Amino acid sequence: MVENLRLARRMLQIKESGTLKAMSKAKELQAKGIKVIQLDVGEPDFPTPINIIKSAEKAMENGFTHYTPSAGILELREAIANKLRGENGLNVNKDNIIVTPGSKQAIFYAIMALIDEGDEVIIPTPAWPSYMEIVSLAGGRVREIPSYFKLNIEGIKEAINDRTKLIIINSPNNPTGYVMNRNEIKALAEIAMDSKIFVLSDEIYEKLIYEGEHISIGSIPGMEEITLTVNGFSKTYAMTGWRLGYIAAPKPIASAINKLQQHSASCAASFVQMAGIEALNPNTPVKPMIEEFKRRRDYICSALEKLSWFKIHKPNGAFYIFPDISSSGMNSDEFCDMLLEKLAISTTPGSIFGGYNKNIRISYANSMENLKEAVLRIEKLIG
Repeated sequence: MVENLRLARRMLQIKESGTLKAMSKAKELQAKGIKVIQLDVGEPDFPTPINIIKSAEKAMENGFTHYTPSAGILELREAIANKLRGENGLNVNKDNIIVTPGSKQAIFYAIMALIDEGDEVIIPTPAWPSYMEIVSLAGGRVREIPSYFKLNIEGIKEAINDRTKLIIINSPNNPTGYVMNRNEIKALAEIAMDSKIFVLSDEIYEKLIYEGEHISIGSIPGMEEITLTVNGFSKTYAMTGWRLGYIAAPKPIASAINKLQQHSASCAASFVQMAGIEALNPNTPVKPMIEEFKRRRDYICSALEKLSWFKIHKPNGAFYIFPDISSSGMNSDEFCDMLLEKLAISTTPGSIFGGYNKNIRISYANSMENLKEAVLRIEKLIG
C-alpha cells in the first residue's frame, strides 16, 4: 500500500447502512444453512406485476437500451407530472420532474443541490438513517427532533435558526409506519412558509396506507416554490431492484439536480423508464399486495402485543412496526443480536433511526407463514 494513502475526510463522518448491515448478518447465517426469518428488509416480497415486466422486455427487444436524456424520457416525466397533479394535488409539469435511478438517488441529489457547509437540516425522528448521512456528506448539520408517533411541531419551531435550510419529512414513516395527519401537515407548511425553509417530502410509501389519508405537503397553497417531493416505484410496485425514482422540484432546483445527474449516473436505465410508464397505468394490480400487507400487519401486531416484551403502536402505513422492547431489559442492539443468534430472526435496531435504543424495527414484508413461525420462536423463548 502506498504510504500516507488516506480516504477523503468526508468519509470519516459517514456510517455504513444499519439496515444493510442487519441484512448482511442474516445472509452470513443463511450461507451456513441456517433458516433465518428476515424481518429486517425494507422491500415487498411480492413479484413485480407482469405487465411491468412485459413492458421492459418489449422495450429491450425493440432496441430501447441506450442513453436517455438525463432528466428522463419525456413520456415518463409527463406521466409522473400527470400522476402528481391528479393524485397529489401538486402544481407541476414535466419541467419540474427529474427521473432518477431510485428515490434514494433523488434524495441525495436534492440535499447536494441545497445544502452548503454549515447549513442545518431538521429531521423529525425516528427517521431513515440515510437522510442523516447524506446531510453529513454535504457538509450540513442535522437537527434531530424526536417525533415519536406524533410530529413535534413545537420542537421544530424551537430548532429553527438563521442557518436552517431544509426540513425532511417522511409519511408514511420508516420505521414507524406513522402517517401524518392533515393538521400536522398544515402546521408544518405554515412554519416552512413563515421561515422560508425548504421541505423535502419523501413519499415513497404513499400507497401503503391502511387507515387515514396521504397528504402531499406540496399541495398546500404557498408551498409550491419551497417543496421537493420525492417518490418512486420500489415499494408500490415491488420494483426495488429496478432502481427507478423521481423528484418534483421548483424548476431552478430541478435544473440543478439534473446537472448533478448528468455528471454522475447520467440517467436511469432506458428500458426501466419504459416499465415506469406502464407501472403508472391505473390497471396495474397493486391493491392485492396492499390488502395482504394490512392482513399481515393486523396479525403481527395482535400476536406481539400479547407478549410481555413488546409494546405495540399499530401503524397506519408502510410495512413496519416499531415496538418498544424496554420490558426485556435489553437495548435495541442487544435485543436484535439476541433474536438473530438464539432464534435466527433478523430485525433492525431502533438505535440507527435516531437513537431509539428501546425500539426495534420489524418488517412484515414477509410471508404470513414466516411471520407465524417467527412469533412461535419468540413465544418459546419468552415462555
